[in-house]
Amino acid sequence: MSFDFRTVCGTTPERPAHRLASLLLPLGAVASLLPWTPAWAALLAGTALALALGNPCTRATTRASKWLLQLAVIGLGAGVNLAIVARVGLQGLGYTLIGLLATFALAAWLARRLGVETKIATLIGAGTGICGGSAIAAVAPAIDASLAETSAALATVFLLNGAALIVFPVVGTWVGLDAHTFGLWCALAIHDTSSVTGAAMTHGAEALATATTVKLARALWIVPVALVLGLWFAPRGDHTSERRSVQIPWFIAGFIGLSALFTAMPHWHAAARGITTLSRSLLTLTLFFIGAGLDRNAVRTVGARPFVHGLLLWLLIASATLAALVAGWIK
Repeated sequence: MSFDFRTVCGTTPERPAHRLASLLLPLGAVASLLPWTPAWAALLAGTALALALGNPCTRATTRASKWLLQLAVIGLGAGVNLAIVARVGLQGLGYTLIGLLATFALAAWLARRLGVETKIATLIGAGTGICGGSAIAAVAPAIDASLAETSAALATVFLLNGAALIVFPVVGTWVGLDAHTFGLWCALAIHDTSSVTGAAMTHGAEALATATTVKLARALWIVPVALVLGLWFAPRGDHTSERRSVQIPWFIAGFIGLSALFTAMPHWHAAARGITTLSRSLLTLTLFFIGAGLDRNAVRTVGARPFVHGLLLWLLIASATLAALVAGWIK
């Protein structure tokens, strides 16, 4: 199988490494679309390809990742039922808002102490406070984050998601949380929905139902958070003090529109499920392209500090949430 770089990228690979990349790049893209390919593996594969062989098609993969990321976010809206979100969201509006504000404030404080770039810290804060990779995917274009910044935040969140699947059931049992409380803890303190459901199901159907419903309600906070952060970062530009025009993240409107459509048409649940599945595959493909767009200098510049930042933020938020649940402040 060969890849026509001249057609897609406007150039022809000359070095042997780039010729090998011409084989592996399309193979990796196809593999990323398979339903059983985990998102973290796609990001890792793309990064390994870029660092080991180089990517002579960086401009095309960067352009593709930008548009695919926004399309994936729109499609994920099909899986959000606004009626459920409104009901559960209103019940927990207070502690959700307090939790988000505390998460972003703590993320900013840790970033200053650890020397982490503001946009990386913001992405990690969004992933921790809302819904992991989906929130990062929505916020990244809104604040004009670079591929390296987005990749660092996503990698951090995916690693912590894997840890949560092991740690949360053990801690929940040790503390003696009932099914409802454990489901709440999973929804409020684990990043991605997939890991939330995976951890919650270890404590039964009630925990799973609670965790899934609360997490879906929390996911809609993507909309106001992305809009606010987009406005917050707009006047600052990138690495300069110059003002730039405010770019309204149009894909957020698509997310809401698709959510509203399938909420109003509940008998279209099969179509909604299909669109959500396709969107998750597109998001996985996007992560492969994001990884493929990196280079050694970008990875070296980012370093390991974002992971330390994300780990500390997650431990503090998860611990504080657990304490609030045990104390009965969150029900």
